[in-house]
Amino acid sequence: MVKFALQFKASLENLTQLRPHGEDFRWFLKLKCGNCGEVSDKWQYITLMDSVPLKGGRGSASMVQRCKLCSRENSIDILAASLHPYNAEDSETFKTIVEFECRGLEPIDFQPQAGFAAEGAETGTPFHEINLQEKDWTDYDEKAKESVGIYEVEHRFTKC
Repeated sequence: MVKFALQFKASLENLTQLRPHGEDFRWFLKLKCGNCGEVSDKWQYITLMDSVPLKGGRGSASMVQRCKLCSRENSIDILAASLHPYNAEDSETFKTIVEFECRGLEPIDFQPQAGFAAEGAETGTPFHEINLQEKDWTDYDEKAKESVGIYEVEHRFTKC
C-alpha cells in the first residue's frame, strides 16, 4: 500500500480555515491502475462516510473497484487523521490537505467542487458551500465590510 498526499495551493483574500466540510464531502479524483496503467475516463468520488470491505477480510476502504482493463481489484481510502485546513498563512504555498492510502491505484487528478467551508480571517464569519470548480470563488464578509475570495487554485499529488 502506498500513501499519496493531495497538496493544495491558492491565494486567500481575508479568509482562513479553508477545508472540506463534513464527512459527506466528495473528493472527485481520476485514478490510474498501478498494474496496467489504465486511467479512469470519468471523475470518481469518494467520501469519508464510504466504507467497503476489502477482499479476504483485510479491513475496509473508501472505494474498492476492479480495473476495466486488467480486472485487478484496487482500493483507495481517505486517511481521516490527515485532513488539515488551508489557512491564511499557507496562502500561495502548497500544503497537504489530505492523504489517501492506495492499493493498486494512483490518484492523478483532483477536481475541487462544492462542499468547502472557510472563515473570515479577522471576523470568523463562516462561509459554507464554497464551490471551487471554477478555481476561483468570491463573497463579501458583512462583519468586516470587505470582500473575501479564493483565487488561482492549484493542486498536485505527492507520494508520502
